Amino acid sequence: MAGKYVGAVDQGTSGTRFMVFDSDGAVVASQYQEHRQIYPRPGYVEHDANEIWASTKLVMHGALEQSGIKVEELAAIGVTNQRETTLVWDRESGEPLTNAIVWQDTRTRERCEELKQRGLAGRIQSKTGLIVATYFSAPKLQWILDSVKNARRAAERGRLLFGTVDSWLIWWMTGGPNGGAHVTDYTNASRTLLMDLRTLQWDRGLLKLFDVPAEMLPVIRPSSDRRGYGRTLGRVALTADLGDQQAALFGQTCFRRGEGKNTYGTGSFLLVNTGRTPVRSRHGLLTTVAYGLEPGRCSYALEGSIAVTGAAVQWLRDNLQMIGSAQESEAVAGSVPDSGGVYFVPAFSGLFAPHWDMDARGTIVGLTRFVTSAHLVRATLEAICYQTAEVVAVMERDSHSRLRNLKVDGGAVGNDLLMQMQADILGVPVLRPAVTETTALGAAYAAGLATGVWPNLEALRKNAKAGRTFRPASSRAARATAMSGWKRAVERSRGWLEPGRP
Repeated sequence: MAGKYVGAVDQGTSGTRFMVFDSDGAVVASQYQEHRQIYPRPGYVEHDANEIWASTKLVMHGALEQSGIKVEELAAIGVTNQRETTLVWDRESGEPLTNAIVWQDTRTRERCEELKQRGLAGRIQSKTGLIVATYFSAPKLQWILDSVKNARRAAERGRLLFGTVDSWLIWWMTGGPNGGAHVTDYTNASRTLLMDLRTLQWDRGLLKLFDVPAEMLPVIRPSSDRRGYGRTLGRVALTADLGDQQAALFGQTCFRRGEGKNTYGTGSFLLVNTGRTPVRSRHGLLTTVAYGLEPGRCSYALEGSIAVTGAAVQWLRDNLQMIGSAQESEAVAGSVPDSGGVYFVPAFSGLFAPHWDMDARGTIVGLTRFVTSAHLVRATLEAICYQTAEVVAVMERDSHSRLRNLKVDGGAVGNDLLMQMQADILGVPVLRPAVTETTALGAAYAAGLATGVWPNLEALRKNAKAGRTFRPASSRAARATAMSGWKRAVERSRGWLEPGRP
């Protein structure tokens, strides 16, 4: 083992963080940098890929300088990333063809509807475990190839590379145009609509369906890889790559079947480990890879994906300027006892699980002259909890078991009021760990597992440290009444868009 610490690049939808952990899983260094959210037109959400790479370099070097940790003290580095966000770049220059198309983007709605009308949704889901939706990478990649001048010709000649954000960062971190590794892992590949969930390989039929040249695809590797993907920061082995939600599952040490977590970030994502066999949902959940520790084998998960949770709080801050910071939402929401009868359905990018309605749009109902900005802020926090409760309900049906508690992580879990609301609406305890940045922790665990910092999964379990438990204080009747109102609000948000409208 080369060093006593493990680093993790956590590249999320809102920004990039680099964290360093010791062998006990404790945080010893951290630095974060936001990047721009680009909205060229309604339904379009983009990121500047070069800005993301610049931010990644900044936080990596900044965290080490700030903490005084030397590069040679790092045993390994792992990468975790916003999933589904799609990039295409020139393999010789490293320049992106366009801005990255973010997972929230809905420009491919018509293409997805076409696939469903042709009766292909079932075939695609049986191979990938995914719903046909604008959420995933393949329609975005096809849009780039069809919409950017000369893109398809360049791709067919082998000039262009495709990847989600992990592939982009690893390629640059390992040399870029000078021999950079063009790779991804099982978890990220499983989010593209191009990988067969059972063979863990790119599927020729799906590539043909989306008209994607195989030459531009990254090599699929295990999430924790002893061979490594290359070296970064000059000398440090890069040995792990996971999509952010799978990394959080790993960081919460959900290694056994039936164990799960919910991450509260820009969106929210509830995953439950289903073991070595993929389980197909009958209620709008996704079947996905949980993690893979060796070639050709993995653990699977059921996932409930919610498009907008923390992003709704950002919207209050940036667009409506009702709060000065996301942290301020707790005090403002806590200044009123309830939402005053208001429900806010933040379907900015349609509704994800369990509804999968690309035509839904954001809706606020129940407004009266009594309502203040504080009520709207509280309704926004409640919307996060209601959406989670919907996913939990269908996950219980698919798994044929009741939720006993909910493990939580992500940036929003520092909001005590939000966590108490979540416990009240679910009716079960909410468990917040001591280290809430479990996405970065999971990437670090996977990287350290590959390099001997931790010998096995059981050693990672022993590192897990409890934080605070929020216990429900509401009655069953109150929960039922609240959820009934939420369901009525959701119905009013659905099917808002008309054919041909963005």
